[in-house]
Amino acid sequence: MNRVFVALLVAAVAAALLRDALAAGGADPLLGAGTEPALRSLTQKSLDAAGDAAKLALGLTGVLALWMGVMRVAEKAGLVALLARALRPLLVRLFPEVPADHPAMGAIVMNMSANLLGLGNAATPLGLEAMKHLQALNPRKDTASNAMVLFLALNTTHITLIPARTIALRLENGSADATNIVLPTILATACGMTVAFVAARLLQRRFPLEPLPPASADGAAS
Repeated sequence: MNRVFVALLVAAVAAALLRDALAAGGADPLLGAGTEPALRSLTQKSLDAAGDAAKLALGLTGVLALWMGVMRVAEKAGLVALLARALRPLLVRLFPEVPADHPAMGAIVMNMSANLLGLGNAATPLGLEAMKHLQALNPRKDTASNAMVLFLALNTTHITLIPARTIALRLENGSADATNIVLPTILATACGMTVAFVAARLLQRRFPLEPLPPASADGAAS
């Protein structure tokens, strides 16, 4: 990703220099005479964008701190653990290849519960932990298992009850009713999660994993 950003920056500067060179005295062949030099405009726009980004980030700090604090209190109060116990019977059916008492199932349950409450900071390490345990169960170390693919699809498109970050962005930009997106967000994320689940299941049936070759006698002995 760093290389992509560097390439974009170099391409922008090169394009600005080329336009200034083609202008031949200030007359831009694309925009006409009297246009501000492209390199100067690029520099100014970059500085303006950096300033706007800093102002936006500072404006979001208060709202995000409030919501993250509320979610942290819910986590400490045991709400996440309560949701985990409620989700466990469902997830055992969704991931039949994962033993119910395996650490992978516990990490998946906690990840889903954190995503449901909008605890993105807590969901990320739990998702990584779940993937590590699922890889340990995976007999094909160079190919993602069905459980890993399904978990990734559900984690990426998980339903969200409280879109705190989006609410903060709307408040920062002067929205008159920043919280009126809660219900649409729940419906949209629910639809997205449903589509991801159905697609993962259909593709698993369409492209089943080939059975592993039987272990040789020497391999079994070793």
